[in-house]
Amino acid sequence: MPPIYETDALIAEDIEAYLTQHQHKGLLRFITCGSVDDGKSTLIGRLLYDSKMIFEDQLAALEADSKRIGTQGQEIDFALLVDGLAAEREQGITIDVAYRFFTTEKRKFIVADTPGHEQYTRNMVTGASTADLAVILIDARKGVLTQTRRHSYLAHLLGIRNIVLAVNKMDLVGYDAARYDEIVADYKSFADGIGVKSFTAIPISGFKGDNIASVSPNTPWYDGVTLIDHLETVELDVRADQAKPFRLPVQWVNRPNLDFRGFAGQIASGSIQTGEPVRILPSGKTSTVARIVTLDGDLEVAVAGQSVTLTLTDEIDCSRGDVIAAADDPPELADQFEANIVWLSEDAMIPGRSYWMKLGTQSVSATVQAPKYQINVNNMEHLAAKTLDLNAIGVAEMTTDRPIIFEAYADNRTLGGFILIDKMTNATVAAGMLNFSLRRAQNVHWQAIDISREAHARQKGQSPKLLWFTGLSGSGKSTIANLVEKKLFALGRHSFLLDGDNVRHGLNKDLGFTDTDRIENIRRVGEVAKLMTDAGLIVLTAFISPFRAERDMVRALMPAGDFIEIFVDTPLADAEKRDMKGLYRKARSGALKNFTGIDSPYERPDAPEMRIDTTTTSPEQAAEAIVERVIGVWSHDL
Repeated sequence: MPPIYETDALIAEDIEAYLTQHQHKGLLRFITCGSVDDGKSTLIGRLLYDSKMIFEDQLAALEADSKRIGTQGQEIDFALLVDGLAAEREQGITIDVAYRFFTTEKRKFIVADTPGHEQYTRNMVTGASTADLAVILIDARKGVLTQTRRHSYLAHLLGIRNIVLAVNKMDLVGYDAARYDEIVADYKSFADGIGVKSFTAIPISGFKGDNIASVSPNTPWYDGVTLIDHLETVELDVRADQAKPFRLPVQWVNRPNLDFRGFAGQIASGSIQTGEPVRILPSGKTSTVARIVTLDGDLEVAVAGQSVTLTLTDEIDCSRGDVIAAADDPPELADQFEANIVWLSEDAMIPGRSYWMKLGTQSVSATVQAPKYQINVNNMEHLAAKTLDLNAIGVAEMTTDRPIIFEAYADNRTLGGFILIDKMTNATVAAGMLNFSLRRAQNVHWQAIDISREAHARQKGQSPKLLWFTGLSGSGKSTIANLVEKKLFALGRHSFLLDGDNVRHGLNKDLGFTDTDRIENIRRVGEVAKLMTDAGLIVLTAFISPFRAERDMVRALMPAGDFIEIFVDTPLADAEKRDMKGLYRKARSGALKNFTGIDSPYERPDAPEMRIDTTTTSPEQAAEAIVERVIGVWSHDL
């Protein structure tokens, strides 16, 4: 059992002096990663112990837990210091990301212990997203494994340039130098292939403490530094970030009273000083920095990594999501990109579906196209793929609903890194890194048109609307929509009906009935319907449109109040009875795949503008009610 030790006596004697002594130390954020049972949690526990960050009561509890549920016999199981979840202790694995703080005489550290299981790759990405250094652990008995490669590639992809290869459990291979050299050579071959220019290899034993805090006599053939020595002295990228152009994503507009209006956020790159000109994006307006305000008082100069509030000399519109940048070197704006995407959801990516995208302090709606390719982490081979499944890494093109302020992730992690959020569940489904904007996004511009939507509407004497009929196959959508258009026509209204079956004979004849094709089907129809309403028409659409996300996507295309969702609510049993085309029969027999209501889901509208209960309302009654809702008058019978 390791000897009992006391923490820094200054903590107990004079806590203020201790805090002052440590206040100005540099901070290193790093992660431990690798495959299952490579010893990540044990290593962090050893670091905490060797840096004297465990108090006597913690050590006593650790000793008791080690005897009760530990995996090291009667010796201390350092992994229990980090694995806090009951499930982690019971299974002896890491599930969630565990963050721990410790300090040495030279530097402060925040370490993230990330899971090794492929199932929890999403948690590894979370920990790596803010790290400056990655400690890749390898079990000396097993060598380089798939998760070793996956985590190394992800660390490199996420912009971590400081890599430590910790060949762990050297005590279990007899401190064999040949085995160590073999593993380092194997890893170097892989690292060269993914673009890792250099790494620091150290033979260690997290359990025994070899080469952690002091040079081990068990490895006389190793003449490098210890792990803690390397962590204390490694050069960080802070100065490199400070040398870049100034960027401050605005997180909050601080308006405590009428005399103060400041823009708060963390400086992503560069430096700023009072009196310096800046540009506000996306508006492009310029001003000058009047003050740099912090909790501890005003500054003359602020640099990357600092959280500040800027006041400007001019009253300029600036809000959350905007970026304050160097006036003569602003970032780009674009709405189409190529990106690296790490898929984190158990539900596969659906190309064409709209997700929320958060990049810095910006929130927009984004769609991802089918991947250009998926990456095989073992050999970096580019594989053909129609989608991305859980933990898959791929490259795809994506489009946002409005231009966003960005930089390539390689140049700026804050303005280049993003997450995707499912609009229905609010679950984070992907993390991504923007590579570049697509040239077509820069070359395609809106053409100014003299005859506006409003002018078209005045000429026709009506208000453009999009009547979106949705419901199961056989619910009566097309029947009701056809009756509505006949009544509108008789009243002298200008309308057009887009029917699901008819559209698939022409505009969408290249699409099938997979979830991806259904989404593209609705996207195209939505765009066409938008153009028709711009021409002043009342447009009716009769589509199953089974997914709320796509119906909401079309709603977002339209001016407020111009999208009327009409849910033709028919029980599945009734829809099957009306099965004029025999589609339900084919679907039940398995002859027709991806049929809504049978083997493909239908998501009922949450709050449609109108709900038609076909069990109590006839098509004629439904059509009368809809016409009255649209134009405010009761139509005559036809």
